[in-house]
Amino acid sequence: MSSQPKKAPPRKATSQGAAKKQVTAKKLPSRRRTWFRRILWTVVLVVALGTAFIAVLLARTEVPTPNELATSEATVVYYADGVNEVGRLGESTRRSVPLAQIPADVQLAVLAAEDRDFYNHGGISPLGIARAAFNNVTGGSTQGGSTITQQYAKIAYLTQDRTWDRKIREALLAFKLETVISKEQILEDYLNTIYFGRNANGIEAAATAYFGLPVSELNFEQAAVLAAVIKSPSTLSADENIDALKARWTYVIDSMQVMGSITPEQAEAAQFPDIIAFKQKDRLGGQVGFLLTAVEQQLLAQGFDQDEIQRGGLKVYSSFDRKAQRAAQRAVRDNGPTSGTEGLRIGLAAVRPGTGEVVAMYGGKNFIDDQINNATRQFAQAGSTFKPFALAAGLEQGVLLNSLWSGDSPSTVNGYTFNNYGNKSFGTVSLLQATELSINSAYVEMEADIGVGSVAEAAMKAGISPDTPGMNLDALDLTFVLGTASPSGLEIASAYATFANQGVRTQTTFITKVLGSNEGLLYEFDPQLTTEFSPDVANTVNYALERVVTSGTGKAALSLDRPAGAKTGTTDDNKSAWFAGYTPQLSAAVLMAKEDSSGMPISMSGTGGLQTVTGGSFPAAIWTAFMRDALKNEPVVDFAAPPEDALVPIECPDFIEADLEDIPFGCPVPEVLNEFGPEAEMGSGPDPVEGDLIEGEPVDPLLPTEPTPPTEPTLPAEPANEFGPDPAAGFEDPTVGEGRPE
Repeated sequence: MSSQPKKAPPRKATSQGAAKKQVTAKKLPSRRRTWFRRILWTVVLVVALGTAFIAVLLARTEVPTPNELATSEATVVYYADGVNEVGRLGESTRRSVPLAQIPADVQLAVLAAEDRDFYNHGGISPLGIARAAFNNVTGGSTQGGSTITQQYAKIAYLTQDRTWDRKIREALLAFKLETVISKEQILEDYLNTIYFGRNANGIEAAATAYFGLPVSELNFEQAAVLAAVIKSPSTLSADENIDALKARWTYVIDSMQVMGSITPEQAEAAQFPDIIAFKQKDRLGGQVGFLLTAVEQQLLAQGFDQDEIQRGGLKVYSSFDRKAQRAAQRAVRDNGPTSGTEGLRIGLAAVRPGTGEVVAMYGGKNFIDDQINNATRQFAQAGSTFKPFALAAGLEQGVLLNSLWSGDSPSTVNGYTFNNYGNKSFGTVSLLQATELSINSAYVEMEADIGVGSVAEAAMKAGISPDTPGMNLDALDLTFVLGTASPSGLEIASAYATFANQGVRTQTTFITKVLGSNEGLLYEFDPQLTTEFSPDVANTVNYALERVVTSGTGKAALSLDRPAGAKTGTTDDNKSAWFAGYTPQLSAAVLMAKEDSSGMPISMSGTGGLQTVTGGSFPAAIWTAFMRDALKNEPVVDFAAPPEDALVPIECPDFIEADLEDIPFGCPVPEVLNEFGPEAEMGSGPDPVEGDLIEGEPVDPLLPTEPTPPTEPTLPAEPANEFGPDPAAGFEDPTVGEGRPE
């Protein structure tokens, strides 16, 4: 029986497929979970690694020293009042102020404009960074999105490069700063650092530049203007794009309202404030450059270095009196010549007796055009302003004001022949009269008797430097008393201040004290006083120079209406003219000289329409106008009286027993008694001239009978000048009338 093959049992396809599908279905969620877990762990790992990396970066990030540009402050030089600025040494206009002195409205306006969330973030704004990144990728502005901390980090510590590297370092540094510096300190540093336009660095400088006020006096409307310009000082310029600035200002006001810094009513009523005109000027123009240069030179001499001066933020209190300085400038402007002035130099210096403080100085028309300071430069021969030194030297040796001397011209002394001014002869004159009328012959004769060296010594004791051009201490001659040396105006003013201070001298100063940026005292001037002349000598000099004003060549100063001593000075060739004088409170010297294009001295003839410019002309007018304004509202002070014996007539002998016997200064040579009797020795004395003491006839030496001068030739009329229709109106021509020697 054949058998048929057995059939394989049928597959349970359905059940197996279902099982397979079930297995597959079970595996899919498991794989998804696995991938999710992997992604999650990857993210966690990346975040952890990133956090660790950032932590390492932050740990290795050091807060560097702020950039010099960001922290530098110019040295501010103040007038003596300590309030008004003379100017600044250094280019920076920054002057840091504590946050406590910055009104809340100003702080809130800046936060509204630049970083509303300042007190809530940690130094960086993720949204801001994302926005900045998007702008960089799309080619938009690389600015924007930075917090105040980031802006400060960039300004103070980093460069201004627009790169990813700088942006990353900025963010890291900003975050690090928030961990080591308080929010308040960051905001204070930021406000004192940022640029506001108009050459203003910092909020204090900006308040002055835009509103002429300190930041402490700003209201919220003014604060909003300053906050508005921070974004772009150039495109939001108040001078070139006021509409754009007003639009940004409105945004700041609205932001302040949103923040709750101001009420809706305040925002609605807010008015765009008036902004002062911006005057782009050179900080050294006019007299400022002369004053600042003098201060800087003294700072260097006191040991301050240039870095401290230019960037250290010093506060220098100068000796310059603001009222007196303005008086000096006005006096030169209103009383100086206005024609024939090419090459003319005018200098003025004023010193306070007893302290040596230089209260005013006129160095030239404009420092920008010519940096030579005519008040401190030694270049103009002093002329007869040196005669008071000879007077002091004579008084120290016992010469009296009533001593008598020859006033003839021409005159020869020890082989030296010279003339009085205008070749005027005066006969015999007292020393007081020789001082009043500045008679050369009398002074040279006295100088020969007391010694040129003693006159030079008196000049140096008063304050004239031994290095002064023309002093020639190793080869002194009789011309010394006529002022052949060329001191500065400041030296003459200081030397005369020694007399005004009753013979007590002090060195001059432009600075009274210096404070550091932290208000610490770094220097304070301490006058070193030295007694150079006795009070009797100084008071006698003062009396004689007072008479110069009341009765002599200095009559122009009478309009000062207060006691003053003064002396004119004019050189023979008319290359310089001086007027120097003082009251007990103030000493000043004014000088004029002319130079050609090569700097060589030339005659001032024709200046201001005058054929001869004397010390009693323009210099006297400038001096008087200056002193009148500088001393306005100051009490009138009298000089101390000279000793009584200074005014007592001398007793001259009629006869002497031997030709070697001393004769008092100023007495004519008397007859000599010889062994044969009382008759005079032939040739024992000079022929008597009018005004000599004859046969012991008493003469009042203070008011001697002035000899009738020889008739003067008629002079041609002077050309008209700037002082009015009368040629040389207000000035006496020294060659006419009473015979002014200068």
